[in-house]
Amino acid sequence: QVQLVESGGGWVHTGGSLRLSCTASGRAFEDSTVGWFRQVPGKEREFVCYISRTGTITYYVDSVKGRFTISRDDAKTTVFLQMNSLKPEDTAVYYCAAKTGYESAWMITSYDYWGQGTQVTVSS
Repeated sequence: QVQLVESGGGWVHTGGSLRLSCTASGRAFEDSTVGWFRQVPGKEREFVCYISRTGTITYYVDSVKGRFTISRDDAKTTVFLQMNSLKPEDTAVYYCAAKTGYESAWMITSYDYWGQGTQVTVSS
């Protein structure tokens, strides 16, 4: 069992930065692939990025490549999402999720555990 809690969301101007944290409880976290997703009202939740169990494999959706960086600190059972050069279209509720293996890690349905989400608002 893994329980996830996101933090670090907030309000920034275009071009600003935020760092989101996903803190986990449960021994299975260190064996988990962790993904970040986001959702705006009226739209489907979409994949943002993921990091493999060992941290050696990361993958980003094209719209955030070069601006977002995912990393993990298993000693602190935390995964981070550093978001730079933020744009208004990045405004959403951001969720972290965990799963075993990294196959199909861009698919929402492949994840077993989810956090409650944290709001990110980028104003123009």
